[in-house]
Amino acid sequence: MSSYGSVQNNLGREVNGDDEQRPLLGGGNQRSKVTRWREGMATDVRRDWADLVLLACYIITGLLDSASISTWGSFVSMQTGNTVYFGLGLAAPAESTRWIKSGTSLGCFCIGSVFFSALHRVPSPSPRRRWILCASFALQTLLVAAAAAILTFGPQEAPEKRKESISWPVLVPIALVAFQSCGQAVASRALKYNALTSVVLTSIYCDLFSDAELLSPRNPERNRRVGAPTLLLIGAVLGGVLARSAVGAAGVLWIAAAMKLVVVLFWFFWPAEKE
Repeated sequence: MSSYGSVQNNLGREVNGDDEQRPLLGGGNQRSKVTRWREGMATDVRRDWADLVLLACYIITGLLDSASISTWGSFVSMQTGNTVYFGLGLAAPAESTRWIKSGTSLGCFCIGSVFFSALHRVPSPSPRRRWILCASFALQTLLVAAAAAILTFGPQEAPEKRKESISWPVLVPIALVAFQSCGQAVASRALKYNALTSVVLTSIYCDLFSDAELLSPRNPERNRRVGAPTLLLIGAVLGGVLARSAVGAAGVLWIAAAMKLVVVLFWFFWPAEKE
């Protein structure tokens, strides 16, 4: 009887010991999920078909630039036009305030280029890390949303006065949107789709119509060059129509911010590069 009792006690201690060592509430499984998540965020995204996401960014550029031109009279993405406006302003600074807004946009775009380039280079050995792309576009989303919030909740000016105004509710949104615009261009460099910067069209037009295989049935580069200006045109038309409607420029910025957030989700779920 005593031996039976001792065996029972030993078994009881073994069972209790196993229970004590077992993680509570599935903690081991939870840790493995966190580990997998961290590993997934530290992988490179697959380059295949990533050009589709970059092409979608042309719609966003069209929305932002058309709303910006309609509201403030300056670009926030296409800096060639801003450079011309800035030069004209330096030649005749008293004629208009457009050159001040164009100069603000141009300067913030350049600063943003330094920032987003460093974001892709410094923290990681690879610029195509999933967490970097997600962080970059999440920051872009926040900056566009901040500009939209200023237009929505900040001091309101008559539409006819906005194009000449250089008050902070005008210059700050321009600076925020211009700063983030280069993030898309830097991402295209990181993914090695150098032509899909979403902020330049002149070189795309040149490369498209000088292509010796322009009419070839299978020509992915040609297809991208056709898609980029087409999608930007669609975004520009939509942005112009919406900016002049009850939606207004603020609504266009909110739409652009929502589209940026969708891009963040795309990068989050995008397939990883095969090792």
